[in-house]
Amino acid sequence: MKHLKRWAAATAFAALLAAPSFAQVVKVTPLGGIEGEFCPQDRALIFEDPNGTRILYDPGRTVAGANDPRLGKIDVVLVSHMHGDHAGNAHIKEPNAGTCERPDISVSAAPNTSVVNIALAKKAKIVTGSEMPAFFAAKLRANGGNAADSMLARFGGSVTVGAVRIATVTALHSNGVDPDYIGGPFGQFLKDAGIAGDVGPATGYVLRFSNGLVAWLSGDTGITADHEIVRTHYNAKLAVMNIGDGFTTGPAEAAFVVNDMVRPAAVIASHANEVGTVGGKVRAGSKTEAFARAAKMPVHIPLSGRTMEFDAAGKCTAGC
Repeated sequence: MKHLKRWAAATAFAALLAAPSFAQVVKVTPLGGIEGEFCPQDRALIFEDPNGTRILYDPGRTVAGANDPRLGKIDVVLVSHMHGDHAGNAHIKEPNAGTCERPDISVSAAPNTSVVNIALAKKAKIVTGSEMPAFFAAKLRANGGNAADSMLARFGGSVTVGAVRIATVTALHSNGVDPDYIGGPFGQFLKDAGIAGDVGPATGYVLRFSNGLVAWLSGDTGITADHEIVRTHYNAKLAVMNIGDGFTTGPAEAAFVVNDMVRPAAVIASHANEVGTVGGKVRAGSKTEAFARAAKMPVHIPLSGRTMEFDAAGKCTAGC
């Protein structure tokens, strides 16, 4: 009997040790232009897996370069596409530089991009799809880095870094390389002709974290039937959805994508191209408000510097 009790106690203890992998949370921290607000240029998010793997998504213009004190350890940088507000052609001088509507983005990151500068400083991997890996590999090599740190995850494939599996999925959007990233006579020729370099289609991402959470990062996508794959194959429970209109899906189109196609448990709004909040509250009459009202699931607004925590089911358990 005593042996049975010991066995039962040991079994229960082992179960307690195993359970936290699904009880633990993924932390999501927006790195926007102004603390506590959701502003027009805000794109950047840090995802932190329960095991400590930290992924920076689309640093854009609101991460103050590789020395931004908010970055901390970065293991992976994801880039949805090459536009300056995602890859980072320029960036703010420091957090809170300028205003929400007009951030001071006077520091150039050309010809490297903020993505490359951050990856070099943090010794991080750059994971991209399409034809972007070769571009980033060349930039890393030219700056004394390791070209192998630019990793490919092309549509339908995936790579695992730390404990996070990273797959790329369709994003319907343009993906031109700014001639300023290319430089030299050829870059000038492209600029004079008004055209950009080609690195293939833009991408979205699906991340599977060690606690079981699956998150879909939309990039700047328009509506595409492929979004149903995010639901039917990947079973994403958390979505980061662009809502800005004009350059990306508008609030009504974005609501259609999450309500009728992806159907996550929760959504983080992204890429509003407007002053989305004032004093940390959603601005009345804004696209941000329209999307939040149209979506059938909880919509979480990415206030810069405010960490949100999500469980395996996509439920926000803190910070929302």
